[in-house]
Amino acid sequence: MIIQTVLPFKLEETKDLITSHAGLALLGEFSIGFGLLDALNKYLPTPGSGAGYRASEYVFPLILMLNGGGRSLEDLRQIREDNGLRELLPLQRMPSSDAVGDWLRRSSVNKGLEGIETVNRRIIKRGLKYDGIRGYTLDIDATGIESEKEAARMTYKGYTGYMPIVGHLAENGLIIGDDFREGNVSPSTRNLEFMKYCADQMPQGKCIKAFRADSASYQSAIINHCHTKGILYAIGADLDEAVVRQIKSIGNSDWHSYKNGRIAETIHCMNKTQQAFRLVVIRRPVQGELFERTGETERYTVIATNRSESPEEVVQWYNQRGQCSENRIKELKIGFGMERMSCGQFEANAVFFRIGCLAYNVGRLFVLKTLNPSWHRCQVQTLRWKLYSLAGKIVFRGRYVWLKVRRHLRSLFEEILAGSWKFAST
Repeated sequence: MIIQTVLPFKLEETKDLITSHAGLALLGEFSIGFGLLDALNKYLPTPGSGAGYRASEYVFPLILMLNGGGRSLEDLRQIREDNGLRELLPLQRMPSSDAVGDWLRRSSVNKGLEGIETVNRRIIKRGLKYDGIRGYTLDIDATGIESEKEAARMTYKGYTGYMPIVGHLAENGLIIGDDFREGNVSPSTRNLEFMKYCADQMPQGKCIKAFRADSASYQSAIINHCHTKGILYAIGADLDEAVVRQIKSIGNSDWHSYKNGRIAETIHCMNKTQQAFRLVVIRRPVQGELFERTGETERYTVIATNRSESPEEVVQWYNQRGQCSENRIKELKIGFGMERMSCGQFEANAVFFRIGCLAYNVGRLFVLKTLNPSWHRCQVQTLRWKLYSLAGKIVFRGRYVWLKVRRHLRSLFEEILAGSWKFAST
């Protein structure tokens, strides 16, 4: 049967071995180079028999799939069916999607969560080793993940799901810590413990020198901890009765123009804080909505801080968490498929989410260590379009496997391969 087509091209089969993920093979090569597979096999549960799949055979395809654009366990089929990619990478044995789901459930009660934490800590150590920075800025934020799973709990936003909290290093965007939480857990719960947990993940010789968070972390225990450890902080403050009273005490002459409002500062002390701290206050007029009758004429944004810069500089530094934390969490959820959990059990989803954070860190390090700075601000969707989803032809010649790509891509691929080798050798 002759197939009629709109455009003048014909369809034909080829016996050539072709991959539609040539760039993704470079990410896999980078991961293997710095020892990811060995670490996964070392720190995650071992198979029950010699014929069973090793931990890396479950997690490595997941990392490739999440970086490549997959959004559920079923999308592992794209990796499984790409014979060219499997020829380039050690993917000769690959479990089915159902087997990966079973492994997530088993590992959730077999110290799999702790194992992935250790692997991530080793990756962080390698990534920070020669960056020339000793003190880092920690940004933490909780985020809601909507889910209709039976085990999901109602969040404060009015939908069922989960409420994980994530900690980023502002200087490079790496995820230093994560805590997968039930949906009914308040974003302010155990934030000090999570802050300490993130600090404990730092390699020897590295530390957290600054901290930023929204009003969920406006807690006396966190402020006291920052003062004790000498950590500079900027935290969104609650507009409670004491803060409002302090704002009202600011004299008219202390306010001055700032963008589309006014800015001032005052000193405040909470009941259980050991030292007083600055409150930087921004006052803006309320833009009323049609038919709205709130009676408010002004709206306040308040930042608690111990920094010594001008109020404007404090606000500018605090607002950077929008890019360094909030946008990166969006990247984790939307770019890496973490807005949708794959399992019905909370514990298995916690393992899946941590693997998602691991995949994010592997992808982030790949960009930082192998690509020039013009790529460093690219989102993963851009990487897929420009690199991961490029076509390549697999050719066997002599003792070697050759990956053939378009001529104009060769220099880029060679640059990435050189960067991977350099990072693996240090």
